[in-house]
Amino acid sequence: MSLDRIRLAKKRTIGTNQTMKALMQTAAKQVYVAKDADERVVNPVVALAREKGVPVVWVETMKLLGKACGIEVGAATAAVIEE
Repeated sequence: MSLDRIRLAKKRTIGTNQTMKALMQTAAKQVYVAKDADERVVNPVVALAREKGVPVVWVETMKLLGKACGIEVGAATAAVIEE
């Protein structure tokens, strides 16, 4: 599991709402989902990503995903928009 792509992305979304919007607009190139996030929150993101054919990368913790995105708090989901 490499977080380099999300860490180095020029444009990304952080959080479930922004990630869902990016998926609906077919802007997301890759989605990251924290394994310790609430399933009720992340399941719709994972389902839409699979439906749209966007790869899903599972990250161990929300804290790790948040850190990779450059924020001090955890993130349940994130997506690469532009590399």
